[in-house]
Amino acid sequence: MAQKKGQTGNPNGRPKGTPNKVTTDLRQWVNMLIENNREQLEKDLEALEPKERWQLIEKLMQYVIPKKREEEHENENDRDRFRSETMKRLFGKTDII
Repeated sequence: MAQKKGQTGNPNGRPKGTPNKVTTDLRQWVNMLIENNREQLEKDLEALEPKERWQLIEKLMQYVIPKKREEEHENENDRDRFRSETMKRLFGKTDII
């Protein structure tokens, strides 16, 4: 018998937040792609102008440094302060962009 719209034959289903197989496979593939091409990626990064290089690094940081939820921000300057502190810890300067 067919299920009614909005119902499932498995009421427990997949736990919330569990990625599906396609997402997991894609993430593994991207990780492997980056790992296997690390040397070339580093060469390409070095070939960029300093400003372009740091803009790219800043964009990539969002994938490795967790973002705070909006309600966790005490004010609108928290994100800028966090980035500046992170850049200072990593590179010893904040005025690179």
